Amino acid sequence: MKSWSFLWIGFFSLLPGSLITVETQAAEKPHIVFVTGDDEYRSEESMPMLAQILKRDYGFDVTVCYSLDEDGNIAPGNQKSISGLEALDDADLMVLFTRFRDLPPDQFQHFLKYVQSGKPVVGFRTATHAFLFRDPKSPYKEWNDKKIAELVGQKWITHHGHFGDGHEYLTQVTINTEAKDHPILRGVEPYKAYSWLYHVDGGSEGHQLAGDSQPLLTGHSLKSGHEMKGNLEKYPLDNPVAWTKTYTGEGGTKGRVFFTTTAHPFDFKDPNVRKLALNGILWSLGMEDKIPTDGAKADLAGEYDPNNSGTGPEKYKTGQKPKKL
Repeated sequence: MKSWSFLWIGFFSLLPGSLITVETQAAEKPHIVFVTGDDEYRSEESMPMLAQILKRDYGFDVTVCYSLDEDGNIAPGNQKSISGLEALDDADLMVLFTRFRDLPPDQFQHFLKYVQSGKPVVGFRTATHAFLFRDPKSPYKEWNDKKIAELVGQKWITHHGHFGDGHEYLTQVTINTEAKDHPILRGVEPYKAYSWLYHVDGGSEGHQLAGDSQPLLTGHSLKSGHEMKGNLEKYPLDNPVAWTKTYTGEGGTKGRVFFTTTAHPFDFKDPNVRKLALNGILWSLGMEDKIPTDGAKADLAGEYDPNNSGTGPEKYKTGQKPKKL
C-alpha cells in the first residue's frame, strides 16, 4: 500500500516580520527508504536489520536501496550506482548511509527531489561524506562537502584512528545532561562503541556543526592517533556523536534530521545503539509520541551477524542478492 504524507504548521509567531515554519509529518504508515552503499561499515547489513524491526513493530513500508554489480549482487564497492532510488519519490523518510558515491544524474535527481521537498532525513556515520562527485565540471560538486554539511550537520573532516578494528572499543559514549529528556534518548544508556571517533565540532580549527544542530551524545576517544601526534588542540578527544537539526527545502518546508556517527557494524549488536537509531527514526517522522518511556523495542527481528568493517570485496559478503523484507 502506497504511503502518503501531509504538511502541518509546526510553529508560528505573529511578531512583525516573522515567517511561518512548516514541518513535514508522515502518515500513520510511512514509507521509509534506506539508501545504502558505504563499502566500509556494512550498511548493506545494518540497514536491512533496522528495516525489519520497523516493519515488524510498526508495520511501516520499508525499502532498501543497494549498490549492485552487473549480476544483481550487492556490491558496496560500486560507487557509481545505487539501484532503486526512484523509491524516494514517494518516501516519507530517507535514511542515508552511503560513502563517497559518484552517482549518475538520473539517479541523483531522486535524492535532490527528496531533499528539495523538506522531508525528514536520518544519517549514519559516513553520510557526512555521502557523495564524491569527481568530475570537476559536475553540477553536484558542492554535495561533496558544503551541501551535505548543510543537510546532515557536518562534512568529512578527520577521525581519531581505527585501532584494533572490531576487536576493541574505541569510543566511550555519554548522554549530554541538557539533552537527557529528549525523546530520542528514551531508554538509551551510555555505551562503548567500536566506532572510532569522528571529529565534527570544536578544536582550534573552529569547526562547527551546521545550522541549528543540537548535540545529544558525546563521544570520548579511548585511543587516538591525534593524541599520539600531539594534535588534540585541533582535534579534541571529546566530540558529539549524535545530534538533531533541521534543514529547509524549497518553499520554506523544514525537515527534521537525526544523525549519529557511531554506526560500526558491531555497534548495532548493542541494543542501546539500535534503540538510539529507532528512536531517531520515529522522532524524525514526527512520531515521538510512539516512543515509549523506555525507548523503542530493540529486539532483533532476524539474524544479525555482520562482517567486520573494511573496504573491498574480501570484506563484505559476496554473492548476496537483495532480500524481500
